[in-house]
Amino acid sequence: MFNTFLREDRISAAILTIIRLYLGYAWFTAGYGKLTGGFDASGYLKNAVANPVKGPDGSMVYSWYVNFLESFALPNIDVFNFIVPWGELLIGLGLMLGCLTTAAIFFGLVMNFSFFLAGTVSHNPTDIFLGFVILTAGFNAGRYGLDYWVVPFIRKTINKKSTNTVKAAA
Repeated sequence: MFNTFLREDRISAAILTIIRLYLGYAWFTAGYGKLTGGFDASGYLKNAVANPVKGPDGSMVYSWYVNFLESFALPNIDVFNFIVPWGELLIGLGLMLGCLTTAAIFFGLVMNFSFFLAGTVSHNPTDIFLGFVILTAGFNAGRYGLDYWVVPFIRKTINKKSTNTVKAAA
C-alpha cells in the first residue's frame, strides 16, 4: 500500500519533488565546490586506509573496501579526482531537473555508500534513507520534472527498436 502511494500518487510526487530538490541541491553544490575549489581525493583516501572502520573488537569491518582503496583507488587517483566532483555535480543536476531521476539517485546511493564504507558518517545516513525513498518511488519521483517527457520518449524509442528487431527476425 505504501509502495503504491509512493509510486502512483500525485501528492506523493509533490512530496518527492521537494525531497529530490533538497538532495539535488546538496549534491550539486558539493560537486560544484569540488570543481571550482581544486579537489584532490588522495588525502581522504589515504586517511580512510590509515583509519579504517573498526568493529567493537578493534578489527577492520570492511577490509575488502580498504583493499579496494589501496590497490585500485589510490593508484588511479586521477580518475577518482575526475569522477567524484563530476559525479556529484551530475547527480545533483539530474535530481534538481528531475531528469533520469532513478539513475541519478542510484549513483548517488553508490557514492553515499562509498563514503560510508570509508568511515564518513556525516549526513550519509539521511541521504541514504531519502535516496531509497526516491529510488522506491521510481518514475513518480520525477513526475514533476523532465522525466515526465524523457521517460516516455526513452520507452517509446526502446519499444520501437525491439519491435523492429522482432520484425527483422521474422
